[in-house]
Amino acid sequence: MNNLKQQILALQSISNTLEPNENQRNEYISKVNLYANQFINSLDNAKAFSSEREAPNAFTIDNEKMKMEAVLKLYDEEVACKGINAASGGHLGYIPGGGIYTSALADYLVDITNAYTGMYFSCPGGVTIEHELLNWMKNIFGFPKSAIGNLTSGGSIATLIALTAARDKHAIKSNNILNSVIYVSPQVHHCINKAIRIIGLEDVIIRHVELDEYSKIIPSDLIQKIEKDREEGLNPFLVIASAGTTDTGAIDPLQNIGEIASANNLWYHVDAAYGGFFILSEAHKHKFKGIELADSLVVDPHKGLFLPYGLGAVLVKDKEAVYHSNHYRANYMQDAINDDMPVNPADVSPELTKPFRSLRLWMPLQLHGIEPFVACLEEKILLTQYFREELLKIGFKLGPEPDLSVSYFWYTSKKTNENAFNEKLIQELHNDGEIFLSSTILKGKFVIRMAILAFRTKLHIIDNAILMIDKARKKVESDL
Repeated sequence: MNNLKQQILALQSISNTLEPNENQRNEYISKVNLYANQFINSLDNAKAFSSEREAPNAFTIDNEKMKMEAVLKLYDEEVACKGINAASGGHLGYIPGGGIYTSALADYLVDITNAYTGMYFSCPGGVTIEHELLNWMKNIFGFPKSAIGNLTSGGSIATLIALTAARDKHAIKSNNILNSVIYVSPQVHHCINKAIRIIGLEDVIIRHVELDEYSKIIPSDLIQKIEKDREEGLNPFLVIASAGTTDTGAIDPLQNIGEIASANNLWYHVDAAYGGFFILSEAHKHKFKGIELADSLVVDPHKGLFLPYGLGAVLVKDKEAVYHSNHYRANYMQDAINDDMPVNPADVSPELTKPFRSLRLWMPLQLHGIEPFVACLEEKILLTQYFREELLKIGFKLGPEPDLSVSYFWYTSKKTNENAFNEKLIQELHNDGEIFLSSTILKGKFVIRMAILAFRTKLHIIDNAILMIDKARKKVESDL
């Protein structure tokens, strides 16, 4: 045997360890499955938040091999048990992700088969599943079949695709940037601001439209601002509405804003990342009237459909606007191109390397049907109403009745000012950690937010939250 073959075989004996045999695979999966079941079964008794930091050097890579038991123990102690427990039904703070089990099984299959779904040629079935899901969403939101879409890693990349299309449709570039105007709510999600910077529009003029007492855009103020800007020779080109803001869960008057956008030739973008899938509920569908007028729409299945983090979606009516920035060809891809093929996901997104992320939604929909998802969404709205009623009973003040499942509250103490008291209260709640809540500031007022969307959030968790809040309130008052 020549020297080259000997070198190859020597390396092969080492590299082969990356391919466990069937017995090793069964052993690994058995131990991981045992941990997964223990984790899920213990969620009801686990804290939703821990402020404890990871141990020093816990994750050092030093080429020392670990057994699976040791890896799982380290993961449990230093990852799963610290910070926000995003799998917990007690996560009522930021808009929760979901984590349904069947979606995790889909991800396992995807990782095993390692399908590449950036191009139809590479995985026809995987790309077709993505298109089927996008067509389903087009139908839900009243978008035409000709609209284009993409399943992304989340709302941020989805927003980037949509706003880039708006920029290119209206040719906002070079010196034109300085006199172009975007209209947003003061409560617009910060991924909008990030996207504006990333796509080179940092110097664009951003107008914050006035809000009513329900934190919704006031259409008349939007009209006045557009007219004034036009009179001053500026170039209004984009208005962004929310179908469920992060701060308060407000749904802007989508119909009115859509009509204003159309009358003024503005690109109309709707951020429905949090609230969009509540449209599946017949009892709440009317709140989304006008969403079909949008030129682009972002919605997150990893929020309103309770999937693990990592799946957003964008729909855009103008295919050419999306293609302008994302559609490129390379010589080495010539085998993968055919005019008869469906739209390639890589042609409508910054991502060329694209995992088969659509199975994590398609598979749960096939296994469970749609009804449990709708029931879960309606349950969250009722739990929000119940939470608010119980807070009133223990002396808290409430924000206005919410459109969906995000609301806010605060306590008025005679011993100190409201903001100081509620800042201490949220700290005490975080110290406890049984239930995780967050805070925000609205017109200078420090308030505590409830964001009820985790699919594991049930009635007993809200009852526990009330007990925890009341206990924390009493402690803060006694400490003053």
